[in-house]
Amino acid sequence: MARLRAPDGCPWDREQSFDTIKPYLLEETYEVLEAIDNRDWPGLADELGDLMLQAVFFAQMASEENKFRIDDSLDAITEKLIRRHPHVFASGVAKTADDVKRRWDEIKADEKKDKGEPKRGLLESVPRHLPALVEAQQISSKAAATGFDWQNADQVLEKLDEELRELAHARASGTQPELEGELGDLLFVLVNLARFLKVDPEQALRKTNAKFRKRFGYVEQHAKLPGASIEEMEALWQEAKVNDD
Repeated sequence: MARLRAPDGCPWDREQSFDTIKPYLLEETYEVLEAIDNRDWPGLADELGDLMLQAVFFAQMASEENKFRIDDSLDAITEKLIRRHPHVFASGVAKTADDVKRRWDEIKADEKKDKGEPKRGLLESVPRHLPALVEAQQISSKAAATGFDWQNADQVLEKLDEELRELAHARASGTQPELEGELGDLLFVLVNLARFLKVDPEQALRKTNAKFRKRFGYVEQHAKLPGASIEEMEALWQEAKVNDD
């Protein structure tokens, strides 16, 4: 990368900045996720290389501006892993995954305090630019860690029924902003239900999207679209569903 960014290197690489590379970081991240979903291990090896390239690219640009080198990034994460796993590298005790997560958050809070960082609201640490499902998952988990939570999944299902009724009422008499709000509430409860069921909602939806693509592709191959009747398309959908099973 240093060679590509050199004065006699690649014109495209030399023109890039932190802002222009950001979209590629996001793109490569999703390609890694797709390779994992497909259990494409050779593809995953390749995509991980592409993802690591983004880290190298950012670090090289930072090095050119004398901000930091990639060695600093690697040292920082190594030190952080050791510091936040005292049950492995020191005399700490953590018997469950929940114990580890709780201790991780405590050590993280202590680190910020030692740096003199002002105390922020619990949810301010969750970036607003995350995909909405991921943001909902993280803020609900942080709120739940304080005890602000349902007791079990059955209570979440009751809340889901309540939100469905409110959405039905909004459809009957509400405005578009009210409909949007009620649908958002419904989605937020679904994210919490996923948390209780220990399912990653983002990954669950990605897999459902992939399944829909595959089944609709079957319909598209066997029907004239547009123009086919809904009955014909439904029959083909059921065939695709059986083939999936």
